[in-house]
Amino acid sequence: MNLLLQRTTKTDQSTEGKLFVGTRFQCYTLEPVYREQANMPVSAWKVFGSTAIPVGTYAVEVTYFYRDQYYSPLLDNVPGFSGVRIHVVNYPKDTEGCILVGTQVGQDEVLNSKVAFDALMKQIDAARQNNEPIQITVEDDCVTQV
Repeated sequence: MNLLLQRTTKTDQSTEGKLFVGTRFQCYTLEPVYREQANMPVSAWKVFGSTAIPVGTYAVEVTYFYRDQYYSPLLDNVPGFSGVRIHVVNYPKDTEGCILVGTQVGQDEVLNSKVAFDALMKQIDAARQNNEPIQITVEDDCVTQV
């Protein structure tokens, strides 16, 4: 299963995007502020707790999210980050680098996060049932800065 996150809008509070399963739109995303600088190590631009992860492709596994007490996707081997998940919440203050999902997006928020998450997990669980590897590619296609 291939997930694709295309970042669409950057603000001084968050990074908004769209998540696709294959080529099909699945939901909207929200991440912390995008700070990546080309040809610079993560340590040079990362602000702990409030930075979007680097562009790239990452393996995804589903593990138990002890903080919130449910299973959620975990991105493996994200340079300079650990514990990056796709999970349920609505605002950039609720994430320290994770990818939040929603059925709608507003400025610096996603809405109906649980609904979007549950729909995404059905897709992921089906892939897992078929023993398909799961990966996510994160692209920075932002053309809009607010």
